[in-house]
Amino acid sequence: MYPEEIVLPMKAELTENGFEDLDTPELVEEYINKEGTTLVMVNSVCGCSAGSARPGVLMAVANANKKPENLTTSFAGFDTEAIKKVREYLLPYPPSSPAIALFKNGELVHFIERHQIEGRPAQMIARNLIAAFEEYC
Repeated sequence: MYPEEIVLPMKAELTENGFEDLDTPELVEEYINKEGTTLVMVNSVCGCSAGSARPGVLMAVANANKKPENLTTSFAGFDTEAIKKVREYLLPYPPSSPAIALFKNGELVHFIERHQIEGRPAQMIARNLIAAFEEYC
């Protein structure tokens, strides 16, 4: 498990911008199964998370005309039980962090895995998400 002093500032980058911190399996179930759309940012300490995933998600939310009703995040390697529950909802995809998932009425409708984040700029991730928001939100 990662130390708090590393994780908390990375969590805050999202929670201070309106994301709900899903730090328990119960919160994961509650938010993913809500009616409407829920974005789940699987946060991590990995460089691609800091370099493009978190900034891309924030850029998408700030610039999209249509947005998910629920913005959430859970931290891999820290919110262990919550992430385990998130990953149940992401099957058949293998564990991936960072990752970005969009659910509609409890069903996974769009997913960006780590290999689709690595080496890509935040703007590209934001465009991908904005297109998904337009389609599903």
